[in-house]
Amino acid sequence: MRLQVIGDPVLHSKSPALHAAMLSALGLDIPYDARTVRRGELPEYLRWAREHGVTGFNATMPHKEDVLPLLDEIDPAAKAVGSVNTVCLRRGRWVGFSTDGAGAAAALKHELSVDPAGLTVTLLGAGGAAKAVALALADAGAERVYVCNRTLSRAEGLCALDPSGRLTPAGFDGDALRRCAQASRLVVNCTSLGMAGCPGQFETFDFLDALPDGAAVYDLIYHPAETELLAQARRRGLPACNGLSMLVWQGVLALEHFLDRPLDRPAMAAAAAAALNQM
Repeated sequence: MRLQVIGDPVLHSKSPALHAAMLSALGLDIPYDARTVRRGELPEYLRWAREHGVTGFNATMPHKEDVLPLLDEIDPAAKAVGSVNTVCLRRGRWVGFSTDGAGAAAALKHELSVDPAGLTVTLLGAGGAAKAVALALADAGAERVYVCNRTLSRAEGLCALDPSGRLTPAGFDGDALRRCAQASRLVVNCTSLGMAGCPGQFETFDFLDALPDGAAVYDLIYHPAETELLAQARRRGLPACNGLSMLVWQGVLALEHFLDRPLDRPAMAAAAAAALNQM
């Protein structure tokens, strides 16, 4: 048995350290390493993986969507999102899963003590990560999720994926963000604004002032550990957390798929977080 994470670039990935810690805690001697696989090389990689005993891998950019037509089976949740981040070889068949959305929901619960059920949420962005998180929030029972995006048509396209009607498209200008925030108990940033090495920043953080007392802010970004959004939220006394916890929890769920059995999730998350904190 051998596990990997593939992508381009991928050698910076924290997944090997995260999974190594969890596998060690389980007493399992299973290797997990990173392998650079460029766009267009997936068919060759899948052949190589079979020949070299790879029984599962995590997929990062640019493969989360490109791998879909090459799989033998796709989990319904991953099919709804339109991407996978976890692929397992089961009975000779490649099966794809997505743990991003469920990982974010678990992180909210364990790191911010936030249960999405019944909440109104302002979600920033409409890309792949936003899609996974928005659908997971709807599935978790959020009453309303405002999907705010500069290009409204992208927000509308994301919302159309949810048959429950819990997702509502909205703009990204200051007035739109303030209106959505005023009704929300949670803000989730799924954009790259504030990420190290990425251009752009929020034009204003005034929308945070519209949040009701006790509302929380979750930023999927974890590099830097303290984005300006998180700093502004804490300055206003709002509970806030970065996306490292989502990385941890989606990894826990991915390992369950790799091993095809339930795990002590809090124990695995603690082992993974401890390893990442030492990096």
